[in-house]
Amino acid sequence: MKRFSCRNCGNEVHFESTQCVRCGNALGFDAVTGNMLSTPQGSPWSNGQTTYNACANAAHLACNWLVPASSGNTLCQACSHNRTIPDLSDPEAVELWRNLEQAKRYLFYSIIRWNLPQPTVAEDPDRGLAFDFLADQQNGDGTVTPVLTGHADGLVTINIAEGDDAERERRRTEMGEPYRTLVGHFRHEVGHYYWDRLVRDAGKEDAYRAVFGDERADYAAALQNHYASGPPVDWANAYISSYATAHPWEDWAETFAHYIHIVDALETAAAFGLRTTGLGNNGSHHVDFDPYTQGAISDLLHAWVPVTVAMNAINRSMGQPDLYPFVLNKPVEEKLGFVHDLIRSHARTTAITQKRPWWRIGR
Repeated sequence: MKRFSCRNCGNEVHFESTQCVRCGNALGFDAVTGNMLSTPQGSPWSNGQTTYNACANAAHLACNWLVPASSGNTLCQACSHNRTIPDLSDPEAVELWRNLEQAKRYLFYSIIRWNLPQPTVAEDPDRGLAFDFLADQQNGDGTVTPVLTGHADGLVTINIAEGDDAERERRRTEMGEPYRTLVGHFRHEVGHYYWDRLVRDAGKEDAYRAVFGDERADYAAALQNHYASGPPVDWANAYISSYATAHPWEDWAETFAHYIHIVDALETAAAFGLRTTGLGNNGSHHVDFDPYTQGAISDLLHAWVPVTVAMNAINRSMGQPDLYPFVLNKPVEEKLGFVHDLIRSHARTTAITQKRPWWRIGR
C-alpha cells in the first residue's frame, strides 16, 4: 500500500480515512489515479480536471471511494460488484458490512494496480465478478442454516460474521489456523475467480498442473478427506498452509492470496523507507523498487524475508503473535513465481493498450 496525504494541508492520511484530522477536509479515494482527494466539507469533489461524486455507500459510512461524475454511476469501482448486502435496518449487520467493505477495498486496490479483469455481472453476465454478504439464516424451528464463505462461477460469498473480530478469532482457533483475516478471505476467494480468468480462460491448465497438480481431481471428495483426515504430516515442505493441501484449486487460491500479501506489504515497506540490518556482516536490506510492477519473484522474496523477520520481532516485543506465521519453501516459491508470471504477463499485455496513471511496465 502506498502512502497518502491530504492535498489541502499535507498531513499524512490513510487508505481508510474519511476526514483529515488536521484541517478537517473531507477525504475520498480516486481509484482512477490512485490518489486521495481532499475537499472542504460539503464542497464538490475535483482533482482540477475531473469532478467526482462520493460513492452511494458513503451514506452508510461503508465507503470512502469516489465516482467520476461523468460515469453516471452511483457506486464506486469496488462497491459496484456487490450483489447482496446485509439488511440496512440492522445496525449490527451494517457494522459488520462496513468491516467487510474496508477489506474488499484493499483487494480492489491490488487488482486495479495490476489491471486484472474485473467486470461486473452487468458488464459481463458470464464472467463477471460479484459479492454476496450474507448472514446465517435463523429458522423457525430454532435451527440455523449457516452461510459458507466461498466462490462459485464468479460469485464470492462472505459470511458477515467474519466481520466480527471476536467471532473470526474464535473460528481461527477452532480451525487451528495461524492466520485468519478479512483481507485474507477476500484475497483467497477472488483467487478462485482469477484461476478461471488467468489459467482456464487463457489455456494455461497444463502449465498450472505441472506446478500445483491436477485440479480435475474430485473437489468435494478432496475437501471431505481433508476435514476428516487432516493434512499430510509433511505438508510444510511443499505448501504455504495446511488448507492448501486439500485440493490443487485451494493450493492456487492460498498461493494467490499470499502473493498479494507479499506484494502489498512490500509496497508499504518501500513507502515508509523501511530498512533492516542483518547481524554481523550480513549488510542491510531495503525495498527500493515498486513490487507491483518491478522485480522478478526472486527479487520480491529476497526483499520480503528480512521484512518478515523484523515484523515478527516487533510483534513479539509487543506481546503479540507473529504477524507473518509462515515459512517459504522451494515448492511454494515456485508456485508464487507461477502466480507472479501470470499476473505480470497480463499487466504488460493490458498496459500496452490501456494507459493507466498508476503504473509502469516492470521487468
